[in-house]
Amino acid sequence: QVQIVESGGGLVQPGGSLRLSCAASGSIFRIVIMGWYRQAPGKQRELVATITNGGGTNYADSVKGRFTISRDNAKNTVYLQMNSLKPEDTAVYYCKADGLGSFWGQGTPVTVSS
Repeated sequence: QVQIVESGGGLVQPGGSLRLSCAASGSIFRIVIMGWYRQAPGKQRELVATITNGGGTNYADSVKGRFTISRDNAKNTVYLQMNSLKPEDTAVYYCKADGLGSFWGQGTPVTVSS
């Protein structure tokens, strides 16, 4: 089993920045790829960004150039640096670990509003 805990969400004004953290524990050797997803009210959950064990990254078109995913292997933590935030980025952000199974965190809310 893998346990996932997200943190770092909150309220930010348009144009502002936030950094989300995702800490993995447990059977972390099972993890091959980790990613951030988000779900806005009334909408389906969508991919934001992923990062592989080798450091390969993938981003949704809507966040390219504004968000950066990174990982600290020593801390078993993945980060999502979010810059130039827009109201449409408002959502609950979830971290997911994939390997021998898929494991989700509980989510952290991000609200972009003036």
